[in-house]
Amino acid sequence: MGDVVRDLPAALSGVGWNATVLTPSYGMFHRLPGAKQIGTIEVLFRGKEQALQVFEIPGSEDSVCNIAFEHPFFSPAGSGVIYSDDDPDRPFASDANKFAFFCTAAAAWIDQQQQLPDIVHLHDWHAAFYCVLRNFADGYRRLRDIRTVFTIHNLSYQGIRPISGDESSLESWFPDLRYTYSAIRDPHIAECFNPMATAIRLADVVSTVSPTYATEICRPSNDEQGFIGGEGLEKELDTASHDGHLIGILNGCNYRQRVGRRPGWQRLLNMATEQVDAWLAENPSSRMHALAKRRLASLPKRRPKNVLTSVGRLVRQKAALFFEEMPDGRVALEHVLDIAGKDGILILLGSGEPQYEQRMVEIAEHADNLLLLCGFSATLADPLYRAGDLFLMPSSFEPCGISQMLAMQFAQPCVVHGVGGLKDTVKHERSGFVFEGNTSHEQAAHFVETVQLALNVKANDHDRWQSICIRAASERFSWNESARQTVENLYEH
Repeated sequence: MGDVVRDLPAALSGVGWNATVLTPSYGMFHRLPGAKQIGTIEVLFRGKEQALQVFEIPGSEDSVCNIAFEHPFFSPAGSGVIYSDDDPDRPFASDANKFAFFCTAAAAWIDQQQQLPDIVHLHDWHAAFYCVLRNFADGYRRLRDIRTVFTIHNLSYQGIRPISGDESSLESWFPDLRYTYSAIRDPHIAECFNPMATAIRLADVVSTVSPTYATEICRPSNDEQGFIGGEGLEKELDTASHDGHLIGILNGCNYRQRVGRRPGWQRLLNMATEQVDAWLAENPSSRMHALAKRRLASLPKRRPKNVLTSVGRLVRQKAALFFEEMPDGRVALEHVLDIAGKDGILILLGSGEPQYEQRMVEIAEHADNLLLLCGFSATLADPLYRAGDLFLMPSSFEPCGISQMLAMQFAQPCVVHGVGGLKDTVKHERSGFVFEGNTSHEQAAHFVETVQLALNVKANDHDRWQSICIRAASERFSWNESARQTVENLYEH
């Protein structure tokens, strides 16, 4: 979502639209060099008046205006902490407080503009509270004349909270709101408010970040078939689709980086070592970082025959198929490491849910050809996209995906699951390798087989491999095209 909010507004300015991005400051954006306070606003939240500072902050494009709202509510866990880890019995509690307040500030700021915008474009459940205020709050009647677009980035996160009875609940945030229950309810939990479902019902048009994902989410998820679809909101989405209000538009990719030569093996190892040292300095007792340090020291000085890479969050969506058990009792990842061989390596960069981090560490401890870099590092991600021979992205579902686009631009073919945006961007044995399957077990087996196919092509058919690499590098998923479709299908439709 960060890539979209950064790049789509800039592309929209290129097709004649003036774009303004609203965001919480999170206790940090207002401190950026060049940030300047342009005013204050007061909003009613939890029955009390709250004053916020409004800052204009610099961005990557001069043509886009960036506005950040600053208030202690936006940084309850400290400056720069965007998401909070709440107890399992109170999911989204802290974050829902934050984003409900943000949407109140956004609605108030928009309402106070002398000239109202033509479009308000909302992104994911975080911005969905705006629809509640727009449709039901008496103080924001002017907003009802503005066309409202809602983009779904990931249905797995819906921000569900109680309607009442909790300090993080709809009636706690907006105690005087006279709402329609059928518009705000969660489809499956009677006493809960679902921001994602609410925006789907109330926005003028709904979009997703790839055409295939737009069709998938109209079907119910089915764990037995290994299919992730509407995640409980398929009826609302199917209705929107039949009414012509659900549209899939593929995200773009930023191609401003010069491709150049891929980094040398020693340079890549040095960069990884520097990053691991930095992580260890912050957390000296980390088992995973200590393991990475030892593994880096033991790797050969020359580049392995096959360098496999993977960059992504270690969450169910991205990692579950790695750990799907195969008939011999071992998981798919272990079979992939066997295929890579002693003269091959898989470098995996990512962090996420503790259970997946733990399982990855356990495998890395016994697999000499797995280098686990367990953390977030933008400085390492780019060289991995550039340096690898084969990029692995076995997502169980993928609304769009950006990693495959980034790897492809540097002529690194990808092995991907044929779902969502992966299906829309990678063509089997033309620009990469695609696997499918009717169950998660079948998907994992086909994932392993497809890695084997890809490395066989690389080893035994040089011309065919080069052709796939060239096609991958020549693909372009343009933000200008995404902006054009956004205007035609969402803003002016």
